Amino acid sequence: MDDESTSKHAGNPTGERFTKIRAAEYDRVNEFLKDRTAFTAREWAIARACQDFRTPTGVPMGTVGEHLPEIVPFVTEPYSGRAISNATYRFDEKVQRAANTMLYGALSGFYTADELDDILYEAVETATLLIETEGGTVDLETERRVESQLADSMNRVRTASREVAAELAAESGAEGDAADESEG
Repeated sequence: MDDESTSKHAGNPTGERFTKIRAAEYDRVNEFLKDRTAFTAREWAIARACQDFRTPTGVPMGTVGEHLPEIVPFVTEPYSGRAISNATYRFDEKVQRAANTMLYGALSGFYTADELDDILYEAVETATLLIETEGGTVDLETERRVESQLADSMNRVRTASREVAAELAAESGAEGDAADESEG
């Protein structure tokens, strides 16, 4: 990760979080996230707090749990370090599964280049919305840089996918030729 992604309050110098949902209830936040992501409000809030509390030696899970009600408006009681660790693990697991699913769809040729661009555009918009909901900002230059990096990555994925498909087709053709020769 680069320095920007690990800064204490990336895009939010005051460190105030979730300012746009101060009065929101957990269920409303969960519904909002369910429509847009694979993670829960609890996992989102904890992942965000862990990022804010990150030090060069790691994340003090107990400290995050202890201060969570002060940071997140829909959290009413402190969490144990173990609960913080478990929620962070589930968040990371869901992010990886979402990435695996998207990449599989891309590599398998289920989507055209335009459809993948639309998927990535929606992902950037959702991420920006969540960051702004947390109280942060994403400047236009950063958003464009990320979109460009994603587009470049997806172009490499499409190229690799075509190469793999061509290799598989060549192998299938070679195997079919060998079977025809052995039958004759």
